[in-house]
Amino acid sequence: MYDDLTIENFMSGLVKRNPNEPEFHQAVKEVAESVIPFINANPKYKDAHILERMTEPDKVISFRVVWEDDEGNVRINRGYRVQFNNSIGPYKGGLRFSPTVNLSVLKFLGFEQTFKNSLTTLPIGAGKGGSDFNPKGKSDSEIMRFCQSFMTQLYQHIGANTDVPAGDIGVGAREISYMFGQYKRLTHQFESVLTGKALEFGGSLIRTEATGYGNAYFMEAMLKQHGGSISGKKCLVSGSGNVAIFCAEKIMRLGGTVLTLSDSGGGIYFENGLTQDLLEIIKDRKINKRQRLSEIAVELGAQFLEGQKPWGVAADLAFPCATQNELDEADAKSLAANNCIAVSEGANMPCTPEAVHLFAENNILYAPGKASNAGGVAVSALEMSQNSMRLAWSSEELENKLLGIMNDIHGQCVKHGERDGKVDYVQGANIAGFIKVADAMLAYGIA
Repeated sequence: MYDDLTIENFMSGLVKRNPNEPEFHQAVKEVAESVIPFINANPKYKDAHILERMTEPDKVISFRVVWEDDEGNVRINRGYRVQFNNSIGPYKGGLRFSPTVNLSVLKFLGFEQTFKNSLTTLPIGAGKGGSDFNPKGKSDSEIMRFCQSFMTQLYQHIGANTDVPAGDIGVGAREISYMFGQYKRLTHQFESVLTGKALEFGGSLIRTEATGYGNAYFMEAMLKQHGGSISGKKCLVSGSGNVAIFCAEKIMRLGGTVLTLSDSGGGIYFENGLTQDLLEIIKDRKINKRQRLSEIAVELGAQFLEGQKPWGVAADLAFPCATQNELDEADAKSLAANNCIAVSEGANMPCTPEAVHLFAENNILYAPGKASNAGGVAVSALEMSQNSMRLAWSSEELENKLLGIMNDIHGQCVKHGERDGKVDYVQGANIAGFIKVADAMLAYGIA
C-alpha cells in the first residue's frame, strides 16, 4: 500500500518529467484535481500507479518533413505523432497543421483524447499528431506535396488496427485526401487508416458537422437536466470553422438565436440573429474560399467587432469553438455580468482554469470539451465501423447515433458528477473517462 496521492506531489513530479510544456501541465492538472480523490478512495488504482502511467504517452514519434514550394525552394518542417493510450482500442485522434504545434500542445490534446474517446463508449484509444507547417497562403500543389511528404514518414507508424488519425485545425478533407492517396500508394492497401475522408472513398456522412452538432446536443441535454432548453436562448459562438459553423446551425434548429461568430481578426455580430441563409453564405466564403470575417461582414452588412472576442455581448449561452485558452477570466466575468447561464466547449480546452473557477463561483453550468465536443471523434469511429463492414449509413441513422452517444456521455457525467442535486460536469467527465481506461490497464497487468 502506498501513501495517498496529493495533487501537489503528483503535479511536481509530472512537471519535472515534462518541463516547458504548459498546455500539457494544464490539461493534466484539470483531470488530476477530479481524479486523485477518487483514486485515493479506490486503492487498486493508486497501488498500480494508474494515473502516473496514464499521463505518460505510449510512444512519441518525431520526424523531418521535407517538401518543395512552387518556386522550387526546399522547405523543412517537423512532424509528430503522439500515441498516447491504446488500452481500449487503436490510437485515434486528429492531425493538426499549424505554426502553434509543438509537443506540449500535442500531449495535452492526446491526454484529453484519452478521456474523450473513453466517454464515447466506442473501442478507440487516443493519439494526436501534426506539424508546425502553416497551410495558410499555400497553393493546393504546395499542400499536396507537403501532405505526401508528411505521410511518407508517418505511414509506417499507423494502420487500421494500430493508429487511425483524423483531421483537426489546418487539416480538412483536402489534406486527408492527399494523405490517404499517398498511404495507398505506399502500402498498396485500401483500409480505414484515416477518417474524415471524402464520401467517394469511404468517408462518412455528417462527419464534418459532428463536433458542432454534438456540442449543441450536449448543451441541450445539460439544460434539460436543469429544467431548461436551448429554445428561445440568445447564444454566443466563437470561431468560424466547421465546429463553430455547424454548432451554430444546430443551435438554430433547436430554437436558439446565434448572435456571433469570430476569427483571429475579431467577431461578427448579428443583432437580430444569424439565419440559415446567412450561414450558407458564411460556409461558402469561410470554408470554401477562406475569406476573413471582416470581408464577409461587409458583404452581409453585419457589424464586425474588430479585435474583439464575442464574450462581451449579452447572451444566455456561450459556445467557445475556436481554440485553446481563448476564454479567460476577464471574458468569464463579462459572461457572468451579462447573466450567462451555461457554457459548452466546442474546442479543446478553450476556457482557462481561472475562467472555469469563475463559472463555478457564479453557478454557470460548464461542459468541458472532453465531454461536449466528443461528437467528432464518435462519428470518426463510426466511419471506421462503416469501412470495416463495407457499408454506409444514412445521415438520419448517423445523426440518431450521434444524439444517442452525446446523451449517453451526458448521462455518464451526471452519474459520476451529481452531488446534492447539482452536477459537476468536470468531475463527472473525468471520473467516467478514467474508469474505463484504468480498468482496462489493470486487466493487462503491469504493462
